Parts: sequence; structure tokens; C-alpha cells
Amino acid sequence: MVSVEFLRRHALALVALTAWGSLAIALYLQHVHDWQPCPLCILQRLAFIAVGVLALAGLLLKRRTGALRSIQAATVVAALAGAAVAGRHLWVKAHPAVSCGIDPLETAINTQWWVQQMPWLLKADGLCFLPLPPLLGLQLPVWSLLLLLLMALLALLQKPFSSA
Repeated sequence: MVSVEFLRRHALALVALTAWGSLAIALYLQHVHDWQPCPLCILQRLAFIAVGVLALAGLLLKRRTGALRSIQAATVVAALAGAAVAGRHLWVKAHPAVSCGIDPLETAINTQWWVQQMPWLLKADGLCFLPLPPLLGLQLPVWSLLLLLLMALLALLQKPFSSA
């Protein structure tokens, strides 16, 4: 059993592993199984990237309490923003008549400079309402929602390390 003290000491490392592992799975599903990401998927990916980068920054600064607290707050905000997008994605899936398909959101995302630099990671080509096979019994937006909420909680648990 994992102790609370272990979680408090290694929370940001677990957050970083979860964020980058989730992105790796998303890329595997996209490029190997041809599950094309929709605009809401891309926004969730951006949240995972932000959380992963912030968690790594927090690991570098965990001995500095003030910096760590600021990074924890930013990590929680990024994770909760991604969770909100995942919630919206679930709502769209539950209401297929409402589509985020080829709409201004897709155009707005796909015309950004950062998408042009990394289309393999950030280009939205899918439709949000399309049913995809479940992954371990759950739809991908459910996994995103659960993992982003878990990462927000874990980020709050990280305690600063003393120099000793």
C-alpha cells in the first residue's frame, strides 16, 4: 500500500508521469489505431502538456516553497481547465446533435502556429461526437476527466523538501 507520506513527497513526479504517459497513449491511439483527435481532444492534450510541464518545473523547484506553491496552483488550474473541457466533450458525446466538428473551434486550433509546427501532436481532424471503441471500458474523455482531476488532487499534495 502506498503511504500518504510517499504521495506527498512524490506527488509531482506522479503527476508528470501521468501527464506524459497519457499523451503517449493518445499519440499511440492516433498514429497506430487511427483515432483522429477532435478540437476538444486537442484542448485536453494542451491541458496534459501544461500539467506535465508545470509538474516538471515543480520538481526542479520543490525546495523553494514559494515557487512550489505557485507552480502547484498553476498545475491545479491547468488540470481543472482540462477537466472542464473533458466534461464538455462528454456532454457533446451525450448529445450527438450538438457537434464541435468542422466548426470555428477546429479552424481556430488548426491555424495556430504551434499546430503548424507539430501537426502530429496538435492537429484536430476528428469529430467530437463520433463514437470510438472504449479504452478499458471507458470513453477517452472519461479517462481524461478522471486523470486530470487526479492530477489536480496530487499536485495539491506535494510538500516542499527541506535542504537537509
